[in-house]
Amino acid sequence: MYDRGVGGTKADNDNSQMALIMALKPVFISFILMTLLGVANVEAATDSQYWAYWDKSNDWNRETINHQAWDNILKQHVVKKETGVNRFRYGELNHSDKKSLSKYIDTLSATDPRKYSRKEQQAYWLNLYNALTVKIISDHYPVKSFSEIGSKLSSKDPLNSQLVSVTGQWLSLNDIENRILRPIWKDHKVHFGLNCADMSCPGLLPVAFTGNNVKDLLKESGREFINHKNGVTLKNGRLTASSMFSQYKEDFARDDKALLKVFAHYADDRLALYLLGFQGKIDYIHDRSLNSF
Repeated sequence: MYDRGVGGTKADNDNSQMALIMALKPVFISFILMTLLGVANVEAATDSQYWAYWDKSNDWNRETINHQAWDNILKQHVVKKETGVNRFRYGELNHSDKKSLSKYIDTLSATDPRKYSRKEQQAYWLNLYNALTVKIISDHYPVKSFSEIGSKLSSKDPLNSQLVSVTGQWLSLNDIENRILRPIWKDHKVHFGLNCADMSCPGLLPVAFTGNNVKDLLKESGREFINHKNGVTLKNGRLTASSMFSQYKEDFARDDKALLKVFAHYADDRLALYLLGFQGKIDYIHDRSLNSF
């Protein structure tokens, strides 16, 4: 005998439950899909920095990109420090220099780097980033820091302002650094070649990058920076390092312990030994003052 209740017979209840399940199944599946898509969207957002458009090259192309105009400006205005971060004479760029700088940027703007080899591309992007930085600072000089320029721009953000068009694609400094150089090359040494204009970053080298010298110059810049107090300092048991290494730690090492090995790789022999034996924590410092002379 079936037990009749408010919900009807057991068979009726089972049928109703099954009907409910079948009715809710599409909703449940939709929810799962939306959840998965949500996760996918989060992952996509994480990877959205990568700009696939620029991840093309022609390594059969032996042609080089001419950076002589930029090289001349660097040789004339970079103040080379034997033991220190190189400075730049932003205030001494005259009308001729600025005209040459603008023409150089225009030349790079009219160049499609994707048609060149990977090493030519890396030199291209590093030089373009640094030339744009020097131009925007010289256009607003005198300033005490790069961040101060934001108050003079309509966008209020010099890093995300669209500054140059290459193959019809407008680019900001952040685009060049975070959407092209970092994700495509996946090499921490690119940070040794970018002029963020703060004293907490490596200084400009007195020569332009080229496809032939970019590998060696990035290593040289890394050695100079890490062996200078603005890069890494170990004194009286306290280890301080530029905030650049904290901001981009994922590019350098998985944790501070591994980062010490990176420091030691570039450091002079004596400092390298102390770094490899260091057991304390790293204090990160940020000097926002402009690397001007």
